[in-house]
Amino acid sequence: MTKPTPRQQTPALQVDTFDGRWNLHEIQPDNFSLIVVYRGLHCPVCKSSLRDLDRKHDEFSKRGVEVIAISGDTKERAQRSVDEWGIKQVTVGYGLTESTARSWGLYVSEGINEKEPARFFEPALFLVRQDGTLYAASIQSMPFARPAFDSLLGAIDFVLDKDYPARGEA
Repeated sequence: MTKPTPRQQTPALQVDTFDGRWNLHEIQPDNFSLIVVYRGLHCPVCKSSLRDLDRKHDEFSKRGVEVIAISGDTKERAQRSVDEWGIKQVTVGYGLTESTARSWGLYVSEGINEKEPARFFEPALFLVRQDGTLYAASIQSMPFARPAFDSLLGAIDFVLDKDYPARGEA
């Protein structure tokens, strides 16, 4: 499995959103792009996580962080997630392909019941600098043990204040 490396250019990432096509390498955040990969509509942990992210959206924006949550769900399933979970501020992308997911080092799971898609991607979080290089990543193989968004906000404050470099590049 390949995975992005800190301080190196990230792989291409384009997904559809309800506002059009989103392309990581065209985004111009003040500081970072935050990419949150969620499993999809079937995941109750994702529901809690995305609701929390949505509540904290303005805090990320104040720090110059552009936020998107993406999954491999279809447009219809992604719309149900937005509607049923009450996502109001976070941009939601859908239709992530397996080849793109694998280029980002995501774990791919096969559905084990009728509620899950045949294949879907396990959660991950990527913080990408303005220049498209990876700053930080957390890639999970299960739906739990995700980084807390409050902790991430504190870390971003530290990074910006101290000009702390990306780590894990060796």
